[in-house]
Amino acid sequence: MFDRLDPKVDFVFKRIFGVEENKDVLLDFLNVTLRESEPLPITDIQILNPYIDKNGVHDKQSILDIHARTADGKQVNIEIQLFNRYDIEKRTLYYWSKMYAGQLEEGQTYKELKKTITINILNFNFIPNERYYNLFHLREDHSGLMLTDHIEIHFMELPKLQEQRASLSDKLVKWLLFLKGVDEPELWEVIAMNEPALQKAMDTLEFLSQNEEARRLYEMRQKALHDEASMIDGAKEEGRLAKATEVALKLLKRGMTVVEASEISGLSASEVQRLKDVRH
Repeated sequence: MFDRLDPKVDFVFKRIFGVEENKDVLLDFLNVTLRESEPLPITDIQILNPYIDKNGVHDKQSILDIHARTADGKQVNIEIQLFNRYDIEKRTLYYWSKMYAGQLEEGQTYKELKKTITINILNFNFIPNERYYNLFHLREDHSGLMLTDHIEIHFMELPKLQEQRASLSDKLVKWLLFLKGVDEPELWEVIAMNEPALQKAMDTLEFLSQNEEARRLYEMRQKALHDEASMIDGAKEEGRLAKATEVALKLLKRGMTVVEASEISGLSASEVQRLKDVRH
């Protein structure tokens, strides 16, 4: 019995959705995701950065996103993020703006710009509400009037999706449960029932899980992601210590005791004592 690979790992995600032979899988996922904002289903799509074996697997900083263009020229970028790199909203706007502006070639007019859509699938909580799916546009604060539909950003937060409370009549829920990596056989079968594109995605995942080369690349990518997560955690800890040290020094300067400065700053008494000794 083999262990099924995690479809959330970007390498696996792109192998399922970002290859020409699975374009129907990508189309199905996009049409479900964009059902509230797109009046007509997308009938065809061009993958602008198709998956290439070993592409980015060794690069700890790479993001194996999917950049595609619909038949009517709209741009779509799908990115899956396993952990919070912070400033995600600024990062999202930055990459959205690069895609939007990048459409124009010399001599073209603004009229030729097409709608650009970003879809962020997150393995952590980010939006401060209980909704697992949030859709953002550019609107006027008081009336809700939309300025333009050219900016469209989707956030899907997998941890907020509770299997026991999820409505399996909602096709988007089925897709997100697949991406979340449900390991209950009965639920797995229900998700795929009467859903050809989902079944194809599952079959692709099963094939990758049994393929020796795919598993080797998967393990390499997992290691790169773990290394990056460790660096981020280390940077966060360094920032916390720097802030705590700054607070402790200010408290000592105000004449507080080592114990008082320790309790307020969060540093140990011995750490505060060393700061005091160096200060004097």
